Parts: sequence; structure tokens; C-alpha cells
Amino acid sequence: MCLSGVDYFSTLGYQPAIAALAAGLLSPLATIVLVLLTLFGALPVYRRVARESFNGSGSIAMLEHLLPWWAGKVFVLVLLGFAATDFMLTMTLSAADAAAHAIENPFAPDWLEGGRILLTLSLIAMLAVVFLKGFHEAIGIAVVLVAAYLALNLIVIAVSLVHISQNSIVITNWWTALTAQHGNPIVMVGIALLVFPKLALGLSGFETGVAVMPQIAGAHSDTPERPARRIRDGIRLLTTAAGVMSIFLIASSIVTTFLIPQEEFMTGGAANGRALAFLAHEYLGEGFGTVYDIVTICILWFAGASAMAGLLNLVPRYLPRYGMAPQWARAVRPLVLVFTGIAFVITIAFEADVDAQGGAYATGVLVLITSASVAVTISAMKRRQRTAIFGFAVITLVFVYTTILNIIERPEGIRVAGLFILGILLLSAVSRIFRSFQIRATKVTFDAKALEFIQNDARNGTVRIVAHESHGGGRHEYQDKNAAERRFSHIPRVSRIIFLQVHPTDSSEFEEDLLVEGRKRYGYRVLSVKSANVPNTIAAILLQVRDQTTVVPNAYFEWTEGNPISSMLKFLLFGTGAVATLTREVLRKAEPNEKQRPLIHVS
Repeated sequence: MCLSGVDYFSTLGYQPAIAALAAGLLSPLATIVLVLLTLFGALPVYRRVARESFNGSGSIAMLEHLLPWWAGKVFVLVLLGFAATDFMLTMTLSAADAAAHAIENPFAPDWLEGGRILLTLSLIAMLAVVFLKGFHEAIGIAVVLVAAYLALNLIVIAVSLVHISQNSIVITNWWTALTAQHGNPIVMVGIALLVFPKLALGLSGFETGVAVMPQIAGAHSDTPERPARRIRDGIRLLTTAAGVMSIFLIASSIVTTFLIPQEEFMTGGAANGRALAFLAHEYLGEGFGTVYDIVTICILWFAGASAMAGLLNLVPRYLPRYGMAPQWARAVRPLVLVFTGIAFVITIAFEADVDAQGGAYATGVLVLITSASVAVTISAMKRRQRTAIFGFAVITLVFVYTTILNIIERPEGIRVAGLFILGILLLSAVSRIFRSFQIRATKVTFDAKALEFIQNDARNGTVRIVAHESHGGGRHEYQDKNAAERRFSHIPRVSRIIFLQVHPTDSSEFEEDLLVEGRKRYGYRVLSVKSANVPNTIAAILLQVRDQTTVVPNAYFEWTEGNPISSMLKFLLFGTGAVATLTREVLRKAEPNEKQRPLIHVS
């Protein structure tokens, strides 16, 4: 809980100030609306996500399996763009707020004044150094930081509530100003419903909550297919975190609204981005306030570490598997440098301003929660659970409304997310093209019959494989193919051949395990395999035949008629095209030694 909580609970460092800036005197009421949405909207959604996506992939994995072919891949890439927005802004916004806490501390040296951007960049750079050296014992550090931070916040809020009880005039003043500003209570509720999307940062911990589920030990009786104890404990994690955060959100919004003048929340004000820290210094002294600042800086900085860990978990899980990132994207250190460079650009672009980054951060958070709501709604529909369908559909509509409203009021969020999405789509397309000619099979396995066919021919010194696209023509189809290949490719009648049939599957897939099955059809030996891509699969099988028999195989193809450009497009989109030419090119790249390279015959 604490590992995900360094992101979730650390928002207390800036959430009360952002709430006050967005909702003004209505901050407590708008925060109550947010808490209700948390407990009766986001929490039920992610409890379901925890049940169905318990391997740390979150709601994105659910949607990946619900949408077929390229539509699913593109949708996942778009969601990754929003996820990148969420996690990257967590890093930059948290670092900016940590810098604000350091600069506003009364004991801070004078040279820090005006150095917010440089200090923020330094904190991000320190984060990168930690990951370049290795990120160990993260959970232990998270437990210490979260425990200390929540304890300090509890003290600040408790002391502030005592001060309010002893000076009840602040409540009277607040109510007088509120009624004068907004009129009757019905109007206040209406305004609170309109402004609460600006408080969406308080929902930021749910996606990281399901992301850390693999860290939960579970029970000995758990199975990889259904780890019941892990799922139960994951749901407890989400529920406990949401309950704790809801209490802190409401209490913090009350004390900061009642005790801090509204002008202090504005840009340049002493409470801007650090409302609870303001109260810590005001009512508990500079010494306690400094301790509070130090712990706040640490947890905000470590929240960036949680976000970096989320990115390092998310990107290698999808992009390389889709063929939409180079192989080095699986390695931690190069990715850390890439993410750090992007964080530097965002920090400089937003001038390390917490308020300016809030809209973009909220957009990423809300889109992810909305996508999770859609995923669980579709899941309930597939299971025909009427009550669940209605409930999740209502939650989905609420989050769709909230997301759209946030985008309209703060369009900078969709601009930042749009840049991430555009960058991911362009890089993915380029990477997919450049990686198209590599061996995509992560593993090639022959069943007993297929292995028997290959080894019997290898004992005679020659393995001849004929690529055959079956059209369901029966015996005559195999007879005609056999006769044509022997005639046009000059295969001796006494030499045995093996047909190889690739049955196309989802061509949007990139990496896959191949199972090659052997069977007899009308007296002919046939190797059959299901795959997303025909040329790469044939090349992988030929190389595996060579490796298992030490005999370099011969493969026979028919020439593919048609425009080479259209053939290339078919290859990229549908995994077919000019199969012989493309198979030869894949083999050329995979095996530089011509003597060890399987031979391609085209007639």
C-alpha cells in the first residue's frame, strides 16, 4: 500500500492548495464530492480491475484483450500516451512541489530564491541517478516515508482542528463569505459539482495500486491463473488506501479553507502548492515546520520514483512486444535517460509551476480511470451481469463527463497528452517498420510428429520444405502442388518433401511462441503452425530445423505476382505479401553466414 501510496498520499502536499485555488471557499464541499466519487466510483471500478488484471498490467491489459487486431493496438498506444502523461507529470509536478517546499522554508538559503526550475531539475536528475544505480528496497523506503508523512499530517490537521474549535469565529466568517458569494446551498452544491473535476489529482493512486499487485505474496494455494489470496489482498490494499486518503482529503480541505486567507493560495502566496506546510509552520513552529518540509520533499521526490517505476514497468511490457520500440527499450538504463530528458523538457516548458501542470496531470489520471470504467463495463456485459452493467455504466458516464469538462476548462492537459500520443504513434510506426525483418518468434517448438518428419529427412542429408497456402481443396490441391513444385523447381521424384502451412492469426501481434504440428493429409506430410506473420514465421521454422538437425534446409515457393509496394504494405499490415522475397530478406538479416543460411527456391 505504501509503495503505491507514495504517489497517492503525496498529493496531500499540493492537493489542498490546488483545491482551494480551483473551488475557493467551496473547497470542502467540492472535496466531499471528490471523495464520494472515489469511494463509489473509482474504488468499485478498480476492485474489479484487481480481480481481472492481477499481474500488474492494470486496466490497459483488459482493454487490450477486449479489442481485436490493429484497433486494440492503436487504442493501447493512445492509452499509453495518457499513462505516460500521468506518470511523467507525477515526476515533474512532485519535483516542482518539493522544490516549492524547500524554497519557502524560512531556513532555506537566499540563493534558492528564483532557483525553482534549477532545483526541480536537480531533484529529477537525482531520481535518474537512483534508477541508473539500481532501484532496490523500494518498499521499505516507501513504508518509512508514508508512515512518517501521514503521522505529521495527522498532527498538523489535529492541531488545526483544535485551533478551529477554539476560534469558532473562523467558521462563521467562512459561512458568511460563502453565502454572500454563492447564495443558497443548492447553488453551492451545483457549483461544487461543476468544479470538482479540477480536484481530480486526488484520484491519482488507483492505477499504481493495481500496478503493485505482483508484489503481494498471496497464499501457497494461489495459482498463476487465479491467485485468490493476492486478489483479495489487492482489493484490501485499494480499499484501505482510498479510505485513509478520503479522510485526509476532507480534513485537509476544511482546515486549509478555514484557517488560510484565500490570497495566500494565489501564485506567489505563502500557501501556494503547500497549504498544509503553511499550517505546520503557522501553528507548530518553524522547527516542526522544517521537519514537515523535509519529509514532504522526500515523499514528493519518492513519488517521482514510483512514477518512474510505473513507466519502466509499462513501456517494456507493451511496446517491444508490439514491435513498436527497439529492443533496447527492454533495458532499464536507456529508458531512464529517455524519461529523464522528457521530464527536463516538461519542467522547463511549465517553468516548474505546480498549478500550471495540474491540468495536464488531471487529464492523464481521468482518462486512465475512464478507460478502466469502460473496461469493467464491457467485462460485465460479456458476463451478462445486469446490475454491474448498470452501475459501471453510470460510473463511466460520470468519469466521461468529468474528463470532458476538465479538457474543456484546461486544454493544456490534452495538448501535453496529445504530444505524448503523437510521439508514441510515430515512434511505434517507425520502429515496427525497421523491426519487421527480424525473427519474431520467441520460441519454436515442434511436436513429436513434426520432429519425426524433419529428422527422418535429415538422416538422408536433405530437408525439402514446400510453402503451401491451403485453400481447402482436398487431395487434388496437394497433388497439384506436389507436381508443380517438382516440375518447376526441379525436385527429384525420389526426394521427399514436407509441406509447410502457416495459418494467419492477428497480424497486429509481433512476438509470439510458435507450435509446429505434424500431420498426414491424403498421404502427404504437413507441418502446420498458427502465426501473425507468414514470412517471419517460415524463416524462424527453417532456422530451427537447421539448428535441430544440423542440415541446412531447402524451402520452395511460388513467385508472388503484383506490385512490390503493395506487397510490402500487405506484409506490414497483414503479415503476408511477397512471401518468398520477404522470407529470404528475414533470413539474410538473421543469418549473415551464407553457408549456414537456409536456401530459398522460387519458381
